[in-house]
Amino acid sequence: MASPDVLALDRQVCFALAAASRSVIALYRPVLQPLGLTHPQYLVMLALWERSPRTVTDIGATLLLEPATLSPLLKRLEAAGLVTRARSTSDERALAVQLTPAGAALRSEAEKVPGQIVERLGMPVADLERIRDDLTKLIAAATV
Repeated sequence: MASPDVLALDRQVCFALAAASRSVIALYRPVLQPLGLTHPQYLVMLALWERSPRTVTDIGATLLLEPATLSPLLKRLEAAGLVTRARSTSDERALAVQLTPAGAALRSEAEKVPGQIVERLGMPVADLERIRDDLTKLIAAATV
């Protein structure tokens, strides 16, 4: 009996993650479109709905995004009137990002997003929670 091919595509964690990521993010596009958000912008807003204001450094660390990626997202959210960016009063080197009233109000519409995604996936919530928890462990293991 031959050994399994360690390079077979269907055996690769990286392929499964990349394909799953593209597929799931594609499900978010039509759900987020009425909110005027892209998926990366939605992630920033989730972080800010948890706590606002936050520094750019804190948002980047929370979302595992580099400043060069985060900065254009924040500029677009500011242009849309959802956040403000200003020098922190406690540390002038830090840039604080804060929700505007419009950004805070958008949260009530965004509360519908998770349910719509679960419905589109057609999977039991318990399965999705297990997958999320397993991915969280994988992220921790891969983050050095």
